[in-house]
Amino acid sequence: MSMCKYFGTDGIRGKVGESFITPDFVLKLGFAAGRVLSQHGSRKIIIGKDTRISGYMLESALAAGLSAAGLSAALTGPMPTPAVAYLTRTFRAEGGIVISASHNPFDDNGIKFFSTEGSKLHNEVEKAIEDTMEKALICVDSASLGRASRIVDAAGRYIEFCKGTFPSQLTLNTLKIVVDCAHGATYHIAPNVLEELGATVIPIGVQPNGMNINKNCGTTDLRLLQERVLAENADVGLAYDGDGDRIIMVDHMGHKVDGDQILYLIAREQWRQKLLRGGVVGTFMTNKGIELALANLGIPFVRSMVGDRYVLEMLKKKGWRIGAENSGHIILLDKTTTGDGIIAGLQVLTAMLLARKSLHDLCKEIILFPQRLVNIKLTSTKNPLEDSRVKKVISEAKEELHGTGRVLLRKSGTEPLIRIMVEGEDENKVSILSHYLANVVKECNNESA
Repeated sequence: MSMCKYFGTDGIRGKVGESFITPDFVLKLGFAAGRVLSQHGSRKIIIGKDTRISGYMLESALAAGLSAAGLSAALTGPMPTPAVAYLTRTFRAEGGIVISASHNPFDDNGIKFFSTEGSKLHNEVEKAIEDTMEKALICVDSASLGRASRIVDAAGRYIEFCKGTFPSQLTLNTLKIVVDCAHGATYHIAPNVLEELGATVIPIGVQPNGMNINKNCGTTDLRLLQERVLAENADVGLAYDGDGDRIIMVDHMGHKVDGDQILYLIAREQWRQKLLRGGVVGTFMTNKGIELALANLGIPFVRSMVGDRYVLEMLKKKGWRIGAENSGHIILLDKTTTGDGIIAGLQVLTAMLLARKSLHDLCKEIILFPQRLVNIKLTSTKNPLEDSRVKKVISEAKEELHGTGRVLLRKSGTEPLIRIMVEGEDENKVSILSHYLANVVKECNNESA
């Protein structure tokens, strides 16, 4: 668990113009990151961003801070988070920076970092950056200042990388696919990847204006995608979040296929081909039905804390290669170093083609437990989960499930939310308990506001 002051579970995030997401803070952050990450001699940092209007401002501040530390910024323009991880590796850069708040609204933004290997930074490195920010910003001599340049072929490089993870003997020419890019960083990437592999592509969410990212679209709102899949009589729908590291799918009947199901389908296909190494990592939020379905195949399964960085840590600890969150972060270490929505989607499409089955039919062998997720917006600096009344009702809810279900309440690491999850065998009981818990959390939250 990170003990950092600024860094959360997925970099630094907040509302633009407040707390940490201001030009002066980001300038100092760029300088500190430059000082800490400068180890490998390239003196270059890759900077990518999603399509938020604030990205231009923050990109300039980061580049200025890096230049003051003597490092050059190589700018990709709008680019998915996993693309920046990939480019950081291929350019042998000192590190990579992504300006994005992922699935959050447009008026939030954030800063994520990658190491030279394309992996998320260790807590110790994040702490070193924070410690450096407490020191004075002393600019290097003019002759040593960094420069800013554009990587003009960044999109093409990443498109080819994604295509390289799809079997060369297969083609998507039998599939009609609706792709929802959430008006985010995949808007000029994902449709091209799928078209170049042969698919008939209907793109939506590909007209970013700086303020419509994730708005009524993408992984957080599937309604438009579901409607379009049905209207177009498409074989499948793919939805990405604003920075492209998450994917949620929709089958030809308009049914949602979440990160848990995607995890199972990819693991099952690797198991079928005898390519699976070890087991699979989920989180405390992963549906119990996935655990049972994997067990039926003899595939080991363990849970990590919620957050893709914790999934990745567990994978490395176990020496395994496949892990995911139900929100759509799918990590495939045999393909890349971080969660990648485009690459994960290609692996599911591969499984469909090899099995000659629809996504709907592939999911039939998964029997999900009824699960209810509720988000409560935090309006107080106090944590309602520490209130004795909330602790009491959590205990009561667990007793009510009689050991046949799970209750999990936690603070989000990326948004000011309390997330409530109730899972059990009885759908009606799950609904009642989640509603009851939400009301008590709201009550305690409002009293503290």
